[in-house]
Amino acid sequence: MTEELIMKLGQDTLKTTAMISAPMLGAALVVGLAVSVVQAITQINEATLTFIPKMIVIGIVLVLAGPWMLDVLSQFTVGLFENLAMYVRE
Repeated sequence: MTEELIMKLGQDTLKTTAMISAPMLGAALVVGLAVSVVQAITQINEATLTFIPKMIVIGIVLVLAGPWMLDVLSQFTVGLFENLAMYVRE
């Protein structure tokens, strides 16, 4: 394996990881920010208050974006296995 191939595989892996995790992280960020604003307005300083809304929203996002995330991950995995012989030869 050449250094270029290892760098390309690493970049593709990081890109795929970012694509798969972005919907859930983005939703958690938005919900956390909204709950923090509500806490600041009402002056309720409870650290565990954001946990349940984040879990609910992440579950909803997982149900809605799950098929797309699974498709992206399976395409990446199939591509790795299809090109495995080429990777070993280089």
